[in-house]
Amino acid sequence: MNIANKLTLLRILLTFVFMSFLFVHSLWAKVASLLIFIFAALSDFFDGRIAKKKNMVTDFGKLMDPIADKILVLAAFAAFVQMQLIDAWMFVIVVSREILITSLRLFALNKGKVLSATKAGKHKTVSQMLLIFFILIFIVLKEVMLTFYTWNPTSEKYFRQSIYILMLITVTLTLYSGLSYLWENRKIITRL
Repeated sequence: MNIANKLTLLRILLTFVFMSFLFVHSLWAKVASLLIFIFAALSDFFDGRIAKKKNMVTDFGKLMDPIADKILVLAAFAAFVQMQLIDAWMFVIVVSREILITSLRLFALNKGKVLSATKAGKHKTVSQMLLIFFILIFIVLKEVMLTFYTWNPTSEKYFRQSIYILMLITVTLTLYSGLSYLWENRKIITRL
């Protein structure tokens, strides 16, 4: 197993560590969850760069890299639904798109074809990770204020409105990337 694939598997493992810290009620745990998420997100960037630069692109990497991204992103969004930071219907749309595309990729793999991620899918993943980063900054900032000062309800209102708008944009990109993926692979799909 090459270094790029090891980074992909590490990202899956880090998802569980990230989640365990996210639900601990303390400032240090919230900061740790933010740092772990940043490291996991950067591992996504580096595993692809390493695989291409060192000619280590494998079928395993083509399949598992997007799955590792989905695990990280969906875990974070599920946590945010539980924390009442995003609406459940938005999460359902994101999950539905991911299940559909992943099922298609696994079905194609079963037929001997590897369907790689598209540019729209990569842009979708970046937008999702940036949104998660923004929400985690909000969580850390709120924890800092609750620990050392007082939390202003007006600030929370603006953060929540910003999260809602950014999540709408992300859901739109998620839908677009899913439809784009289906369109770009329509010839392969019809032959399966």
